[in-house]
Order: sequence, then structure tokens, then C-alpha cells
Amino acid sequence: MKTEKKILTAFILNSAFSVFELAGGIFTGSVAIISDAVHDFGDAAGIGISYFLEKKSRKQPDESHTYGYARYSVLGSLITTLILLFGSAAVIYNAVCRLINPREINFDGMIVFAVAGVCINLCAAYFTRGGDSLNQKAVNLHMLEDVLGWAVVLAGAVIMRFTDWWFIDPVMSVGVSIFILINAAKNLKETVDLFLEKTPLGISVAEIAEHISAVDGVIDVHHIHLRSLDGRCNYATMHIVTDSEPQKIKKAIREELREHGISHATLELEAADEPCDEKVCTVEHNKNGHHHRH
Repeated sequence: MKTEKKILTAFILNSAFSVFELAGGIFTGSVAIISDAVHDFGDAAGIGISYFLEKKSRKQPDESHTYGYARYSVLGSLITTLILLFGSAAVIYNAVCRLINPREINFDGMIVFAVAGVCINLCAAYFTRGGDSLNQKAVNLHMLEDVLGWAVVLAGAVIMRFTDWWFIDPVMSVGVSIFILINAAKNLKETVDLFLEKTPLGISVAEIAEHISAVDGVIDVHHIHLRSLDGRCNYATMHIVTDSEPQKIKKAIREELREHGISHATLELEAADEPCDEKVCTVEHNKNGHHHRH
């Protein structure tokens, strides 16, 4: 619920400022401010989508979503990050165009709107900081982009107000956009990794196998699969070869997995003389009764 409120706060602040910015752009006749207002409306739309998807991700599992709705939060992160990437690319393109074809700038108007932009977006960035949801991180990156963007506008406007260095504005805009692109690309990679069901970051399959094998009563462990639904809740499935009491073994293994940050585990127990039917992890025993995989 805390994450949802943070995203909603960012949405309200961003939407309100977009309206204010658009009205100011029309009033002053500044095409640059109107263009940024359109960009902020796109940001607000992305954040709004993220809010509803984050809210939906909290729903409990049902017949249509037996694993739950956690991936909707990841989907929100994907949408928001893609909007951020395209928005930053557009800013770079416009900045390069401005370097090629300089335009007359209303410095005083820039300063007024830049101060308001920094203050409002700084509040939004503050409210969305420190989240562990990829969705919230993407929204916070949006807010950081806007804070840095308006800070650049403010610094550039003040410098250009007293100099003829018109090129400062587009050059600094490119720098900020590249910084945002790099961070957005990292967030996108994390999101794509989740959809590809890669092993969660910081968890080693080999280490899991070693620690589970050391549990008293476990003869062998194989067919290990690790995944995460949303970057926070990690899941594991595995085959355990044992002749010990099932309840005791399962309890000990689940306790061990929790030590590794795995909150949910599906364990299939096999007897020592029971062959594994899975083709990818055929198990047979040697003369000493120990199992090995090939």
C-alpha cells in the first residue's frame, strides 16, 4: 500500500504541473515549454498506468492467475521505463536540432518555470524514493529525470541571462538525458530478466544445491529451478532424494531456503531407489547407493 501511495502522489504532482506548464507555455508563447508540457503529460500517463498496475499486483491468486498478480507491477515498470527511454531520446534529438538551428529564448520565463519545476518535481522524487518495487523505481527515475531536467534549465537560463552562451541549454540537456538513458537501461534489463525468469540476482544455484545437500537426511538434490515474480518474492522448485521422514525434511529445507531469500518452495521428494522421470535430470545410483546426475 505504501508503494501505491507514493506512485499516486507522483502522478498527482506530475499531472498538476503538466497543466500548469501547458498554460504557461500558451501564455508566454514558448514552444519549448509547451513541448516539455507534452513530455510531462506522457510521463503522467506512464505513472498513472504504473499506479493501476501496482494496485492490481496486490490482488490475491485466483483461478485465472494462480501465481498471483505480482507481474503486473513488473509490467508497469516496463511501460514506464520504455516511455522514459523514448522521452529521453526525443530530448536528445531536440537538443541536437537546437544546436544546429539556435532559437531565441525567453530567459526570464525559463527561470520562473524552472524554479517551479525543480520544486514540484523534487517533492515528487522525494515521495517516491527508497522503494524495492521495480515499478516504483521506474517512477522515481521519471521524477529524477524531471528534477535534473529543470535544474539544467534553471542553471542554463541564469548563465545565458548574463552571457551569450546559448549552446549551454542543449548541451546540458543531452548530458542529463544520457544519464537517464543509462539508468533506465539498467532498470529495463532487470525487468526483462524477470520476464525471462532468470535466476534472481544474488542467489547461486550451486550454493543452494550445496547447502541443501548438507541438510541431515538429504541424499541428493537436483532439478533446481529458481525464479522471481516481481524482484522481491523469490520462488524455488527442486527434487529431493531422501529416505527420511518427509515433514522433517521439508521443514529443514524450507528454513534453509529462507536463509537464501527464497520465500516459496515446491519440493518433490524421491526415495533413494526411485528413478527421476525428468529427462533433463536423470538420476541413477552407484554401488554405494549414492545418487548422481548426468
